[in-house]
Amino acid sequence: MAKVLILSGFGINCEEESKYAFEIAGANQVDIYHINDLIKDKSILNNYEILCFPGGFSFGDDLGSGKAFANIVRNNLLDEIEKFIEQKKLIIGICNGFQVLTNLNLLPGALAHNESGLYIDKWVKLKINPENNSPWLSGISDIELPIAHGEGNYQISEEALNSLKTNHQIAFEYKENPNGSLENIASVCSYEGRVIGMMPHPERAIFFNQDPLWTLKKDQLKRQSKDVPEYLPAINIFKNAVNYCKHKFENIHIAP
Repeated sequence: MAKVLILSGFGINCEEESKYAFEIAGANQVDIYHINDLIKDKSILNNYEILCFPGGFSFGDDLGSGKAFANIVRNNLLDEIEKFIEQKKLIIGICNGFQVLTNLNLLPGALAHNESGLYIDKWVKLKINPENNSPWLSGISDIELPIAHGEGNYQISEEALNSLKTNHQIAFEYKENPNGSLENIASVCSYEGRVIGMMPHPERAIFFNQDPLWTLKKDQLKRQSKDVPEYLPAINIFKNAVNYCKHKFENIHIAP
């Protein structure tokens, strides 16, 4: 069974794209819940195996990216989320969601203002860390994804960075650093890779024709007599999570 809960509210704006990505990936059920509704009935979280903190601009980033939303989670839901993690379930934080997870200390490090001081909106090339064992990234090597952020500059202490490397928690890196992130880090994970945060937006890179160079790539494939794919590699991030949960929890009944 693979059921996904996607959080919404207060400036988050990528919940629908995230929902669609999980649906395309084969999730049994995908629901969007406003954070306030989940706080009112915390038991709702028990019905799901995947929790998604999507991208957006929670509280307009007025208090720093992800900080205000993280405070709401910390004060109302952190115990339930920690139990969720203990049950070997999966969590993903994308862009603002990544910032939320670092503010909750569920992921190491922090996201600072881009080195340029500018908001960046572009596609980037990424290299997956081959030593990383996150179930989210199984079978994925290099990938291209869009970024859209003003505070994506990943920073961490030297001691904690050494720990990241030792434990293979760096999930993937920028091939060309767009924001000043320490050692080109674009994504990190924790809890044996089950909790992952990333600044790039995989939910915006599902279909082949979302690639900014898709017409050129289509013509190149046709000249080589190759099929034009329907999906981009990013769909495999969501498929991996769904497949993990279907295998892990296939014999566990979860009440509707």
